Amino acid sequence: MSVLVVGSLAIDSIETPFGSAPRALGGSATYISAAASYFTNPIRLVGVVGGDFPKEGLRFLEERHVDLEGLEIVKEGKTFHWAGRYHYDLNVRDTLKTQLNVFEKFDPKIPPKYKNSTYVCLGNIDPVLQLRVLDQIEKPRVVICDTMNYWIEGKNKELLETLKRIDILILNESEARLLSKEPNLIKAARVIRGMGPRIVIIKKGEHGALLITESTVFSAPAYPMENIFDPTGAG
Repeated sequence: MSVLVVGSLAIDSIETPFGSAPRALGGSATYISAAASYFTNPIRLVGVVGGDFPKEGLRFLEERHVDLEGLEIVKEGKTFHWAGRYHYDLNVRDTLKTQLNVFEKFDPKIPPKYKNSTYVCLGNIDPVLQLRVLDQIEKPRVVICDTMNYWIEGKNKELLETLKRIDILILNESEARLLSKEPNLIKAARVIRGMGPRIVIIKKGEHGALLITESTVFSAPAYPMENIFDPTGAG
């Protein structure tokens, strides 16, 4: 069972009231690939990094048996870098810095051996790029897509085209309400399902997540911890 992952690889600098992690390994493709590798293989990654991407990051992925043939390394460029500060209420954060660097010109090229992947995971990237990926692959069993408010507001037309071609959409509470124009999350999911995806997963931060299908509403709580190391719950 092969999984194709397309998304960002990044260097994140995170501050919280309880500690900081300067220049940590980040990016949606990084952690989707790492998590999926515990359940199946091969994991096929498509992304771009600069020459400053930490070698230990590449080793980490290789040790998880992630296929990096689709990873473009721009030696003279710099990796996507994000810096943010979280408050005592970990649902609140300030973005201190966003440097797209080589990711700004990312144009995913799917290697021939990746095109028959069984499952496709489209990370939180421009829906124009998500569509380009879908145009390059064959007939996957399931396509999963993540998005955010930036794309809902700025690339709405392109996002709606993407939604017609996917099976599962992942987004958070505020994004679900923004996309559907419905305040109630169950109704919001119904509206979004009408746009294409048969399953909607709504992330609720410290309160877990909802998985909504035509006939099911499944609520998964977050695991309570005394000491929180990752304020996002996302990696």
